[in-house]
Amino acid sequence: MDTATDSRFAGRLHRLLQRTGRSYSAGNDRPLGGYLAAMTGFAAYTAAWATAVRLRGRPLPDRPEPWDVVLTSVATFRLSRLLSKASVTSPLRAPFTRYVGPQGPAELHEEAQPEDGKRTVGELATCPFCMSVWVASTLTAGQLLWPRATRTAMGALAAVAGADTLQLAYSALVEKTTGE
Repeated sequence: MDTATDSRFAGRLHRLLQRTGRSYSAGNDRPLGGYLAAMTGFAAYTAAWATAVRLRGRPLPDRPEPWDVVLTSVATFRLSRLLSKASVTSPLRAPFTRYVGPQGPAELHEEAQPEDGKRTVGELATCPFCMSVWVASTLTAGQLLWPRATRTAMGALAAVAGADTLQLAYSALVEKTTGE
C-alpha cells in the first residue's frame, strides 16, 4: 500500500473506533482506548513472563497442585489489597488517583484521576479485583521460575492475611463483649 492508502485506511479505522465507542458508551464517559492499552500491556507482560519461563527451560506442571492454588489465592488476595488499598502504598497510586477518605482498617478510598491515561491506570491501581489478575500472573510465573523464593514470599503474604483475619475477628469479639 502507498502512503495515501494507508492514511485513508487509518482514517476509516479511527472513525469506526470512535463510532463504536460512542455507541457502546451510551452517553457515558468510558475510556475504551485506555482499557485497550491496558489489555495490550497485560498481554505483553504475560508474554514476557512466558518467554522467560520458556528460556529457563522449566517444564510446566501437568496441572496445578491444589495447595499451590490455595496459597496463590490467599497471597494474591493479600498482595492485591496491599497494592490497591493500603495507606502505606498510596504513594504508588497517587500519580493516578485522588484521595477520598479512609475505607476500612488501614485502607483508603481513592478515585481515579479523570485524565484519559491516568484514569485507566487509576482504575486498575485502586481495584483489588483488577490488581489480582496482574498479581496472580506474577506469582504464577514466579512459581515457575523461582519456586522456593516465591512460595516463601507467598507464605508470608498468607500469614499476613491470616493475621489480618485474626485482628478483625478479635476486634469484633471485643466490640461484641464490651459494647465498645
